[in-house]
Amino acid sequence: MSFERVAVTGGASGLGAAVVRAVRKAGGTPVVLDRQKPADDVAWVEVDLSDPAAAEPALAAAEEAIGDLTGVVTAAGVDACGRLEDLDLADWTKVISVNLIGTAAIAKAAVPRLERSGGRLVTVASTLGLRALSDATAYCASKFGVVGFTRALAVETAGRIGVTMLVPGGMQTSFFDDRPEQYKPGPDAMLNDPDAVADVVIYALSQPRGVEIRELVVCPSVEPSWP
Repeated sequence: MSFERVAVTGGASGLGAAVVRAVRKAGGTPVVLDRQKPADDVAWVEVDLSDPAAAEPALAAAEEAIGDLTGVVTAAGVDACGRLEDLDLADWTKVISVNLIGTAAIAKAAVPRLERSGGRLVTVASTLGLRALSDATAYCASKFGVVGFTRALAVETAGRIGVTMLVPGGMQTSFFDDRPEQYKPGPDAMLNDPDAVADVVIYALSQPRGVEIRELVVCPSVEPSWP
C-alpha cells in the first residue's frame, strides 16, 4: 500500500495537515515537507518549495527520516488574489513557483524513488484548474498547469509508478485567512471538511499496484466551480 511511508508537501496546515492525519489513521508514517513546523509530533523537513532546487534534498531528508517513500502528496499551495494589473509581479510569480514548478520539482525527485518502491504520486490541482475565475490569474495559471503536467506525467510514467490527480473544491482551511476580505468565502459558503478530502487521498494511495485512479474531483455539492 502506498500510504505506508508518505511525504506530504504543505503538510503543516490545511489539506496537507489533514493528509498527514489520515496517513497516521490508516497506519502509515508521514513526513511533512514545509516551511513551517507542524503542530503535531510528526517527522518534518524544513523546505521552501519556491526554490525548485530544494526538492531533491528535501525528499532525500524525508527518506532519512522515515525510510523509502511509498507515497508522495503535493499539497503545498499559495495564492495571490487581485486583478493582474494590480498584483505585484513577484507575488504572481511566487504562485507559479510554488504551485506548479514546486509540484514538478517534487515529482521529478519522487519518480525514481516511487519506481523502486512501487509507490504512487498524488498531485493536488483545483477546480480552478478546470474553470477560469476573475482576479485569480496566478492561481488558475498554476493549477491549470498542474492539470496538464499531471496528465502528461501519468502517460510518461505509465506502468512505472502510480499517478493520481486530486481536484478539490473549496475547503474549511486557513488558506483563505490572509486574503483581502473581498476574496474570502462568505459566512454562508459551503466548504468541504479537509479531513473528508484527505480520506480520498488515502483511497488513492491504497490502490494495488497496476490499478490506476487517474483523477478525483472532490467538491461541495453546491460549489459553482464544478462542473
